[in-house]
Amino acid sequence: MKAFERFLQIAFGCLASGISFGASAAVAPAAFDLRDVAGKNLVSAVKSQSGGTCWTHATAAALESNLMLTGEWNNQEGPGEANLAEYHLDWWNGFNMHFNLDSAPEKNGLTVHEGGDFLVATAYLARGGAVRDIDGQNFSNPPENSAAGFHHYYPRHAEWLASEDRADAHKRIKGALMNHGVVGTALSWANKFFNQTNATFYQPVANTDEANHAVAIAGWDDNKKTQAAKPGAWLIKNSWGAAWGKQGYFWISYEDKVAGRHPDMGAVAFRDVERLAYDRIYFHDYHGWRDTKKGVLQAVNSFTAKGPARRNPMGLSAQEYLKAVSFYTTEHDGDYMVRIYKVFDGEILGNEVAWVGGKEANKGFHTVDLPWEVALEPGEKFHVSVELGKGGHAFDRTSDVPVLLCGPKVKTVVKSKASAGESRYLKDGKWVDLTSDDATANFAIKALTVLR
Repeated sequence: MKAFERFLQIAFGCLASGISFGASAAVAPAAFDLRDVAGKNLVSAVKSQSGGTCWTHATAAALESNLMLTGEWNNQEGPGEANLAEYHLDWWNGFNMHFNLDSAPEKNGLTVHEGGDFLVATAYLARGGAVRDIDGQNFSNPPENSAAGFHHYYPRHAEWLASEDRADAHKRIKGALMNHGVVGTALSWANKFFNQTNATFYQPVANTDEANHAVAIAGWDDNKKTQAAKPGAWLIKNSWGAAWGKQGYFWISYEDKVAGRHPDMGAVAFRDVERLAYDRIYFHDYHGWRDTKKGVLQAVNSFTAKGPARRNPMGLSAQEYLKAVSFYTTEHDGDYMVRIYKVFDGEILGNEVAWVGGKEANKGFHTVDLPWEVALEPGEKFHVSVELGKGGHAFDRTSDVPVLLCGPKVKTVVKSKASAGESRYLKDGKWVDLTSDDATANFAIKALTVLR
């Protein structure tokens, strides 16, 4: 979407009414600030983090901005600023000593309050979304994971925008800022890189320090001067309180080693964030995208329908319907085809009942609705096939998770588990069970259903 069309859309409330002008970032202004888009602020308030939770604050800032930009928060919660629970994500992400479903009852994983990243955050969000501040915000003690009355906010897409081509990356980041709101990023904080007077930051690419702090991009200025030789900088929302920097903000040079550049932490956008519209999410990949099966074009996850867990308003047993599928693309500008089958004996897929195809501009997590809902009977097996034009399927496995953000620079093993028959991929015309390669591995393909 062109910048000026976005200004008009926001200014006249078109977002809330569902009007769309299409998507293009071909034309971007020299400067852009989400705190003032046609007179509207689309950034939530600066917060002051406790412990090593910068990554949860950067994630929440991006989600909140999207909810404010689209009008979804106003539609669901009424007037006011979006406010999600960073510490619920910190406690319940599933990678830590507090809770890892794949290792329970053993305590395994990261230390709570001592770091994480956007891959960890996305795995948590893909399983059911973030909750409101009033639902689950508690740093000192773990809040409830879920309870009656909680409102869950689910991003249909989480996109990694960094690219080896700097011009391409800048275009993707600017487009995301205009179209979807705040973008998460990171840096390697050190006082030597920060000019306190001008609130500007620059880490030279040649410096060997690694990322250790997550923040959020809220705009840009192509002419902003920093310590770098070339002008141009990202406007950054920090999580150290509004008394720090310039009312909690500062600038990072376009030339910075990490921000906008790091493949995992340089730029991540969450778009189409919505109040969770699904009753059940089927998955085998508790930890999301931990590795990539390169060269694989088609993968299948098999599930067994649980059936209705409640009665409908008429007092009858509710029917379960498969409504959407989520998966990851691991390359930019990739085609996909999703197919749903009712029969699979490990050799031949049969009884195809739904399909949908398309293309995603940015690599990352994506949710797509099926063109029609598929009825599922209790105990019935169904199989979700995802074909990627560029190949490279994301999968979960027991892995070393580098704790580089807000915590010690160490790696911690996070255990995953899998069973034969859950995930398969096509190789040389034959189906291979993913557990034959790694006994803990499952493809990151999910099925989303509704009950009514």
